[in-house]
Amino acid sequence: MSRATRKTHAIHLKGWRSETPGSPHSTIRYVMLSLQHVNSSLPILKRTPPGATLATPHPPIVKILHTADWHVGRTLRGHSRADEHSAVLDEIVQIAQDQAVDLVLVAGDQFDRAVPSPESERIVYDALLRLARTGAQVVVIAGNHDNPRRLTAVRPLLKLADITAASSVAAPGKGGVVRLATRSGETACIALFPFQSKRGIVKAEALMTGDPDDHQKEYADRCRAIAGALCAGFAADTVNLVVAHLTVVGAMAGGGERTAHIFDYYVPADIFPVEAHYVALGHIHRPQRIPGRCPIRYAGSPFALDFGETHGEHSVTLIEAEAGKPAHVEQIPLKSGRALTTIRGGSLQLEQLAGTTGDDFLRVYVEEAPTPGLAERVRDMFPHAVDVIVAPPGKTATKRKAIDPGELRDPRAQFQRYLRERGIEGDELSKLFAELLEEEYASPSA
Repeated sequence: MSRATRKTHAIHLKGWRSETPGSPHSTIRYVMLSLQHVNSSLPILKRTPPGATLATPHPPIVKILHTADWHVGRTLRGHSRADEHSAVLDEIVQIAQDQAVDLVLVAGDQFDRAVPSPESERIVYDALLRLARTGAQVVVIAGNHDNPRRLTAVRPLLKLADITAASSVAAPGKGGVVRLATRSGETACIALFPFQSKRGIVKAEALMTGDPDDHQKEYADRCRAIAGALCAGFAADTVNLVVAHLTVVGAMAGGGERTAHIFDYYVPADIFPVEAHYVALGHIHRPQRIPGRCPIRYAGSPFALDFGETHGEHSVTLIEAEAGKPAHVEQIPLKSGRALTTIRGGSLQLEQLAGTTGDDFLRVYVEEAPTPGLAERVRDMFPHAVDVIVAPPGKTATKRKAIDPGELRDPRAQFQRYLRERGIEGDELSKLFAELLEEEYASPSA
């Protein structure tokens, strides 16, 4: 030991001796001060006040952002929504950044069509990459509007950016379940359930000849078995999550969905186990909670995609979860996207509304007898009108209700009901529809 070091220790020793001899706190103070001189990186212990308790670290919490049904590429009567999609995805990325989320779950239908335009691909992949750059791990699955093969093709590139993509249902050991270590120290066990069409379960011949109720039972039973296999690894020391693109019984349709896929493919909520902290759903455009044995929720579309979507506020869902405890779930509203507004009235009433609707996209019901040039005059009054419908006075839209399995029928029955509701008589259209349906089921892609 050098002379300078001994001198410094003597100074510390002198200070230590001035305290109460034999005091354990004074001994700790001397030892720590001496070590601090040798290695400045070591902390100095502080005396704990009498009666105080040592603080325990807060248990790790996983923060999760749930979004779905972007439908990038969707147009409205030929009007592009690309600027709105870019704006709302900017908003979602900012929420992920501000909330410092660990995981982002994108529950399908990123695109609106199976062959998206280059512009749509740019918007979607740029948003996914920016979400990953927030520090979150991103998990994305295919919906019924997405092309599974295209998602499979880009999956290796997405993986380089820490984005996990699932294009089809797979066994737990072959990509159907992923385990991710989060920044908070927790492990998330995530079951991936991309859209599963009935054609992948029920044979085309059975669809044409069998009982629709039997078809539905076979589909629901198979989905229950898939969910059971994917969730079998849920444990008490992990945060257990499901990401699925499905119709669950009891959901309220949003209005902008593809009707055939909503009414033909559905499962009961009890296929999801009680061990799940949260089930992140896509497919239905109305944000809503589904009663079940665990928290089950549709995130909904990020803004109104069609005039049928009259449920109001759009949002993303923020979940906070930790192993062994119930998750906390809240909605964060989204503000981007133009409103879709329906107005109705005769020419005089509509003239009074001209100039009051801002930049809303409009659907206009003209409640008077049709006359030459009537629709053109209405469009002159409302430049943002994308639908002008001349309708009898007092005609109102059909009220939507919850999806009830007892009311679901095969496509032919659905089409017959459609004709009855619109007062279309005769059986020629029904026969033509049946012929087209047979051709569709008999096609190689079926």
